[in-house]
Amino acid sequence: MRRIPYVITDVFTSTALTGNQLAVVTDAHQLREDELQLLAKETNLSETTFIYPRDAATERERGVKVRIFTTDEELEFAGHPTLGTANVLRGTSGAKEVALELRAGTIPVRFEDRASGPAYGEMTQRDPVFGQIMDRAAVAQAIGLTANDLEADLPVQTVSTGLPFAIVPVKNLAKLQTIPYSWQRAQAFLKSTDAKFFYMVCRETVDPSARIHARMIFYNGEDPATGSASGCAAAWMAKYGVAASDEKVMIEQGIEMKRPSKIYVTARRDDDRVVNVRVGGSAIEVARGEFTLL
Repeated sequence: MRRIPYVITDVFTSTALTGNQLAVVTDAHQLREDELQLLAKETNLSETTFIYPRDAATERERGVKVRIFTTDEELEFAGHPTLGTANVLRGTSGAKEVALELRAGTIPVRFEDRASGPAYGEMTQRDPVFGQIMDRAAVAQAIGLTANDLEADLPVQTVSTGLPFAIVPVKNLAKLQTIPYSWQRAQAFLKSTDAKFFYMVCRETVDPSARIHARMIFYNGEDPATGSASGCAAAWMAKYGVAASDEKVMIEQGIEMKRPSKIYVTARRDDDRVVNVRVGGSAIEVARGEFTLL
């Protein structure tokens, strides 16, 4: 019998049972390749990560090797798994930085202890790549709205800091909160674009301290917090003036599914380029256990 330890942590929150859940397998060396996807299906969370510990010199040079799976596929990069896994690796060591070697490259996560509550962690994502500007009416139809429901002065555009999202600016909070979204309809449209998912945002918010309200719905349901998309949104906000260069703003997400999340983002506009995309928040451990496999 193989005993495979794991941790469950809630990410982009300081309160247990809110934020985005993550399962972290702390040593995946005992697992066969085909078991990774099966275990991700077993947890049935939006993502499960698998840590492959290596010797200290290699980890100092390249970071801790981590693989990220949804219930259906392996990802090059994802935000809340990066922050949550780094938080698990940091443990109680008090380390100021943990670097993860992902398929998308090495991502550093820097930590800052707080007087009360969990530490604040912040990752620096890859510099954004701005892609296709999409037809507003076609996107609106794909997500169940009309062209008039989308902001006229902001583009629907694909942005990637490791995973490509189409940022969709919705005018009205009530419209976004009650959107008749169909993943099958959205996916049919997305297949003809350079984006993998839609990240729907609105400048009307529930919390007055938030800059935008966001939702992301995909094949495994609604995501309470999408760190990879938040980095894309940070770059988009900096490019189009929704946030100032180097201004730290909060994105609220997960409210509709009663798992509220707070995601803090920053990006720098340098002439026509956007760089230094940072995404941060807190994470809190809620469970530990073992998978028992023959």
